[in-house]
Amino acid sequence: MLAQQQASRLQHQRKRVTYAAPLTAPNRLRALTVRVRATATVDRPAESAAPEIVPAEKSKGYKDAIMIQSFGWDSCQKKNWYKHIQSKLDDIKALSATHIWLPPPSQSVSEQGYMPGQLYNLSSKYGSKEELVELLTAINEKGMYPVADIVINHRCADEMTDGKWNKFRDDVSHDGLKIDWGKWAITGNDPVFGGSGNPDTGDDYGPAPDLDHANPELREALKHWLQYLQDDIGFRGWRLDFVRGYAAGFVDEYVSATVGKDMFNVGEYWTDLHWNGSDLDFCQDAARQRLCDWINGNNKSCTAFDFPTKGILQEAVKKQEYWRLRDKDGKPPGLIGWWPNRAVTFIDNHDTGSTQQHWPFPSDRVGAGYAYIMTHPGIPCVFWDHYATWGEELHNTIKALAAIRRRNGILADSKIKILAAEADLYVAEIGGSVTVKLGARYDMRGLVPQEADGWKVASWGKDFCVWEKNHPAVAAK
Repeated sequence: MLAQQQASRLQHQRKRVTYAAPLTAPNRLRALTVRVRATATVDRPAESAAPEIVPAEKSKGYKDAIMIQSFGWDSCQKKNWYKHIQSKLDDIKALSATHIWLPPPSQSVSEQGYMPGQLYNLSSKYGSKEELVELLTAINEKGMYPVADIVINHRCADEMTDGKWNKFRDDVSHDGLKIDWGKWAITGNDPVFGGSGNPDTGDDYGPAPDLDHANPELREALKHWLQYLQDDIGFRGWRLDFVRGYAAGFVDEYVSATVGKDMFNVGEYWTDLHWNGSDLDFCQDAARQRLCDWINGNNKSCTAFDFPTKGILQEAVKKQEYWRLRDKDGKPPGLIGWWPNRAVTFIDNHDTGSTQQHWPFPSDRVGAGYAYIMTHPGIPCVFWDHYATWGEELHNTIKALAAIRRRNGILADSKIKILAAEADLYVAEIGGSVTVKLGARYDMRGLVPQEADGWKVASWGKDFCVWEKNHPAVAAK
């Protein structure tokens, strides 16, 4: 099976401690089965039709955002992770980061946090509740936004009824609705956990009970918990895990009841790309369309990780196929080519890279990957492992590229002109003041930005170079 196809499915398992396995129930990861119900359907735009962006959409308050994921897959195994991140806040601020994505905050069956149990218990492998509050206070004081990793598609039960794990406890005192749920809180078409709720409104997650988001009482309780994370703990945005698991309309409800849609929120909708044997197809409009459908379905309250851009870019870099980076309409081929101010670009994360390596970017050209996402439209997300553990050279490269983005006012919806997209050469001009070149070819055949026209080299590395035009900080060098 192809690497990306494997990764898309392995992502749902994530090498987590399978919930049922240590509890003697069958250990399995079922194939994804989309079960979209009539009550959760979303009107689809015409196939492969880019959404029309009205002027008001271009004035979102986070279009200048740069996010950093502040953990990798094994960060939970290192002591005092919250304190460690707090000690690095000055360096993160120097990156020009506006948002810090933090790991799932609740007690979890799996140490990484993606199999949560008692949601209000904020003692996790990353640190204590008190350490988390201290970290968020420090982040907010430095003018950055802490973003919580919210896992609400599923929840691990504490007790069994009739031999099935479907009884939840709520041992931590808190305001709002209790979350000591029973089998009524689990989707009704999941026989392994004996749920008696409504049918699932999204993809099934095999290792743990899927929550019935169609139940108003359950949704109200989840909103109370999110309000607690916002008001009492200090989070200011959500990264929503496995949003394929429940209808997009519920995302709008959760966001609107808490931080609001003018704040930066992002959903993990890992959409499959289309392959022809071992070759990635040139056209990935179907994958882009699925992301657009999901964003429309959540009433534009939440952005989406741009998995098409990640997949296309790493194939281009890996195989010297830079012709992939311009679609049939002359635009970038990922979500950033259709809906850039709703696209969060990234090179790797805790699933695709880190120690899991489900779908990693070519390690010797990670700098070229960041040269692309830091100079292009979209909202770039920096991966902690790359920034903090891969050595000083890459650390400084990422910081320099982020500074170029800031100095030149590159935003999520900045204009881009693709000048070349050939086998071993890609050249694009962004906002009239930045030019980026990717690829092994040295001869750019007349596309080299000229010093006489005010251009200066601002950053370079293996298979990439970035120029700035008439910027005092560069001209003085």
